[in-house]
Amino acid sequence: MRFTDDDGEHIHYATYTAYDGVDVAPQLLETKDFRTFRVTQTTGPGARDKGMALFPRRIGGQYAALSRGDAESTFMTTSDDLRCWTTPHRVAQPSRDRELVQVGNCGSPIETAEGWLVLTHGVGPMRVYSIGTMLLDLDHPERVLASLPDPLLVPSAEERDGYVPNVVYSCGGLLHGDTLVIPYGTSDSSIAVCTTSLSALLAVMRRRVG
Repeated sequence: MRFTDDDGEHIHYATYTAYDGVDVAPQLLETKDFRTFRVTQTTGPGARDKGMALFPRRIGGQYAALSRGDAESTFMTTSDDLRCWTTPHRVAQPSRDRELVQVGNCGSPIETAEGWLVLTHGVGPMRVYSIGTMLLDLDHPERVLASLPDPLLVPSAEERDGYVPNVVYSCGGLLHGDTLVIPYGTSDSSIAVCTTSLSALLAVMRRRVG
């Protein structure tokens, strides 16, 4: 993820889930030139479990990230230094059948004029995964402005069989003009790409807000 600091400097960050055989925790990878990399352990109550993903700029002078600290809901946490993360605040929790087991983010939020667009994954009955979206306030991203009531993407017939069946999962999307590009994995067996119109997606979400 390309991060733009308040002074205009750019740096690329990536968060990933580390496992030492006992504990699971997010760690931070950073680079400016893709030749040298720095790996840092994250700490604090906001750096737990899986799914940590940074916002691409500071919010209110702080670094911000989404995470899934309780293993079933989406939380927001902040940091002054990218290392120690504060007590997380719940942004979204399972509320639909397709999110019966858990709901989490799929990669970093994408900034749009309407708000922060977040790709989400929901795990429903029989551990069937789907991809959805929600829209967060630009200045107060703990506030959900809208969400897509129906899945944006579900496993197709040819995507259901694999090492882990019935799964579609993305680590983040990107914008190219009005086109939202979503690379995603299918049942831990292959990779696919889908596209959709950002403006059309936001219009549907606006109609569904509340």
